[in-house]
Amino acid sequence: MDGWNLAEVYEALARAEPGAPCQRQGERVLSWGETDARANGLASDLLRAGLGHQAKVAAYLYNGPEYLETYLAAFKAGLVPVNTNYRYSASEVGYLLDNSDAEAVVFHSSLAGVVEQVRARLPRVRRWYAVEDGGRVPGWAVPYEDVVASGGPGASVQGPWGRSGDDLVLLYTGGTTGFPKGVMWRQDDLFNVLGAGGNPVLGLPPCATVEEVARRRSFAGIPLLPACPLMHGTGLFTALINWNGGGCVVTLEGRRFDAFELWETVARYRVSAVSIVGDAFARPMLACLQANPGRWDLSCLLLIVSSGVMWSRETKAGLMAALPRVVLWDSLGSSEGVGLAEATATGGRAQETATFRVGERVKVLDEAGRPVALGSAEVGLVAISGYIPLGYYKDPARTAQSFRTVEGVRYSMPGDYATVGSDGNLHLLGRGSVVINTGGEKVFPEEVEEVLKSHPAVADVVCVGVPDERFGEAVCAVVELSGGGGEPGGGVPASGLPGRLTASRADPTLAASRADPALAAELVELVRSRLAHYKAPRRVLVVPSISRSPAGKVDYPALAALARAEGEAPRL
Repeated sequence: MDGWNLAEVYEALARAEPGAPCQRQGERVLSWGETDARANGLASDLLRAGLGHQAKVAAYLYNGPEYLETYLAAFKAGLVPVNTNYRYSASEVGYLLDNSDAEAVVFHSSLAGVVEQVRARLPRVRRWYAVEDGGRVPGWAVPYEDVVASGGPGASVQGPWGRSGDDLVLLYTGGTTGFPKGVMWRQDDLFNVLGAGGNPVLGLPPCATVEEVARRRSFAGIPLLPACPLMHGTGLFTALINWNGGGCVVTLEGRRFDAFELWETVARYRVSAVSIVGDAFARPMLACLQANPGRWDLSCLLLIVSSGVMWSRETKAGLMAALPRVVLWDSLGSSEGVGLAEATATGGRAQETATFRVGERVKVLDEAGRPVALGSAEVGLVAISGYIPLGYYKDPARTAQSFRTVEGVRYSMPGDYATVGSDGNLHLLGRGSVVINTGGEKVFPEEVEEVLKSHPAVADVVCVGVPDERFGEAVCAVVELSGGGGEPGGGVPASGLPGRLTASRADPTLAASRADPALAAELVELVRSRLAHYKAPRRVLVVPSISRSPAGKVDYPALAALARAEGEAPRL
């Protein structure tokens, strides 16, 4: 085998302990042997349908056992799994399936209405598999359960081309701007960067062979619950890390995030680890604990890991007070680079927000490609080498922009700007794609947002740039208030996540209004007390909801357009 292949790893784990729990959703439990057999059934049918080597298989699914089964089936057959955002509109789903060259799509039947709108435009698709979830299974779709029930345990279904570490995983990411783009990960690189059967957080070294992975089974019996969607990198990668050690992935039954359901599930099924995406999940989780003191026995929970979006110091402090035994692990990474840096909060101690210990393969480079000086306050791009993606699928221009070779070393530079302190720790500033240029000074929105989030009246906030006659651009804070027009938790109601906001399909409820002058003045002074004065907002607008995506991301262009539509506001 040429490098690590995920099918080989998971088949070895299934052979080693076929009766061990592999997936759980509510009372439904699938063992490793059962999951392997079901994936065999799907892999066999994909090959019978005529899919060739590295053909694309899209998972257009909510969280549940079928999601990872689809990935495993693709791995087995030498095909490429493709994540598909169930929050997307029909036009966005059509774009992604066309751009990825999908030849098979596995979808929940409740999403059939969207599929119906795009199916005729996708002649490349050979098979539509419908997972029945209350919606009608269309006559043109193959019932998923009929296919997976035909699989047998212990088999090793694969195409005539065999398997390789070069086989791909295609991870589409929407980011904060533009069309979604597919990040191409080799399975060998992905397995290595996800710990290779070990875990640096727990001090477990990587494995050297598939046999060692199966023998060690680092996470055997450990249930991990991805609270965030598997269709995004954080949910998928943490689930795969758990699988890489023979653990069990637990998914919530609800289709919208509910903190009460999360804690009920953790307590009932003795979940050891939960993965989330920043304050969008952590705030409602904390609010639920505070509203229900002592309701659950959470002594089983050891770790909460967050990645993709920074979470605030205040939220971390609240969770540490409520769950003093739990380690809070903040991972700085993206679809284009895993393991950039990390920060750990435990025993009542937390690092400053946005301050991370840098990974061993990470540098912060200036525009000339030189490492920035420690303690210099010089701003540079975070760059990671080693196990990184090949680039973006069918997009050489973007690939050249984000994946660069400096002095003979190839780096992934997802676009995160940072400074490096005299202690070597990295202080994250934010993404350059949404930087605000005011009077020649660069303002990174995330830096201002983190300050504003510390105000008790602010549930969530996004800072955008709006035209300014004097300074070119001015900072505008778009605020969701706590207890007024929006639920606590960064725009995430206790009952679930709001829909995705796009510039072309803005949420009609998202109407901005001017903030109360007294509150606006407080927010401005708060920023001025902690950051340079030019970083303080000159306008403050209030919205009912920020409308974050399921991954905690926001649509900056849509919010900027909303702010610009408000016209000139009095200077603060």
